[in-house]
Amino acid sequence: MGEAAARQTINTPSFRCALAAALLALPFLFAMPATPAAAVLSEAISQPQAETSPAPAQTIGDTSEAGSDERIARRIEGIFSAVPALRNVRVSVRQGVVVLDGTVAAPEDIGRAEQIASRIVGVVTVENGVERKVSVEDSVQSLGGFSGKLANFVTIMPLIGAALAVALLVALAGYGLAASTWLWRRLVPSSFLTELIASAIRFVFVIGGLAIALQMIGAGGLLGAVLGGAGIVGIALGFAMRDMIENYVASVMLSVRQPFRANDWIVIDHYEGRVIRLTSRATILMTLDGNQLRIPNSTVFKAVILNYTRNPERRFDFELGINADADPTVARHLGVNALRQLGFVLKNPPPSARIEQVGDSNVVVKFLGWIDQTETDWYKARSRAIPAVKNALETAGFALPEPIYRLRFDQNSPLPLLNVTDVLPPDAERSDVAMAVEDAEDHVAPDEVIAEMVEKERLHAPEAEKDLLDSRRPVE
Repeated sequence: MGEAAARQTINTPSFRCALAAALLALPFLFAMPATPAAAVLSEAISQPQAETSPAPAQTIGDTSEAGSDERIARRIEGIFSAVPALRNVRVSVRQGVVVLDGTVAAPEDIGRAEQIASRIVGVVTVENGVERKVSVEDSVQSLGGFSGKLANFVTIMPLIGAALAVALLVALAGYGLAASTWLWRRLVPSSFLTELIASAIRFVFVIGGLAIALQMIGAGGLLGAVLGGAGIVGIALGFAMRDMIENYVASVMLSVRQPFRANDWIVIDHYEGRVIRLTSRATILMTLDGNQLRIPNSTVFKAVILNYTRNPERRFDFELGINADADPTVARHLGVNALRQLGFVLKNPPPSARIEQVGDSNVVVKFLGWIDQTETDWYKARSRAIPAVKNALETAGFALPEPIYRLRFDQNSPLPLLNVTDVLPPDAERSDVAMAVEDAEDHVAPDEVIAEMVEKERLHAPEAEKDLLDSRRPVE
């Protein structure tokens, strides 16, 4: 009985598995350093369970039941007969190994047949010998599937037509609402902003109509995907076109603020001229020498703007130096009286003078006067005021000192000096020349040459450069 029990124990599958595991572990035991048996056992026990290899999903028994191969074959053949694409696949089973053979029309059906066969209980493995068959009959069957899809598309054509009609009606409603410019002009102060709002309304209504149409035909998810992609593209374009977007926003703000009028004489940073027009991209100036100057609106919006036209009263000033030993108070009063004698100098605010600084050989006096720019040119007035004050001071006995230079000559090489009287023109009547110059400068009216050039440029403005300046709105 003992030997029979021992033989029976050896023949059991569990004993064979344990023996195989011991034989596989022998190389590792010889490769390990010599340690006590207790330490090896303790290390083996302390190993975490997570490091053990996972058990297979399905184990293979040591024996097979009678008739299992036939049952597996019938089950797979029954499934394949119910699938039109797999009807030509032949099945044979031996010892749980399924062998597939035959042809299919589509390449994805090869893997599909193997996947179905491997899911049957009792299948050990699958040998897939299925091939794709390319024939006219299979192509016709594929066209049959396409014709079915085409038939479905024809079926939903009325729904697509209704969806398109709804989208068209919504878009037309948006265009009609945007065309009500009188309403938007009352709500917003700028014509440029009115056009921007109208464009935004048209865009929103068109997108809304498309969304409703896609929702009607069951393709609402497509619009979400398109809008999501458009949003990502919009962010990328925003970073790439940052300067252009900044310039466009500045144009909108300038059209709302209206910082100047057409033909205003302004200075933007260090650019000076008269305003021709404000467009959606740039501010166009006519410089004082008759050249056209385009400044980006982003620069204009952030710049310091000096407007000479807003206030008609403008002050001019100049400096004159007198001897250090002269009385500067008397010189101030004489200069102010001379300015008051000029007809173009305003009485209110009155002209004035102040001591600017005391130098090494002179005292610098600064004279100031006001003019009306609508009647007097600033440059001409200043040019007339300087000689008038200078003549008044010199007539009263004030000397206007000039810089004094000390020259040293080498005595060994004297330089020939010319007599000053030899270089003067004969019979030069300086008083007549001075009177002629004074008569020429007697006209101090504003110079309208640049202003006329600006008006001519505005009359011949191209249609693409629409002026955003509105004379009906107040200037900021």
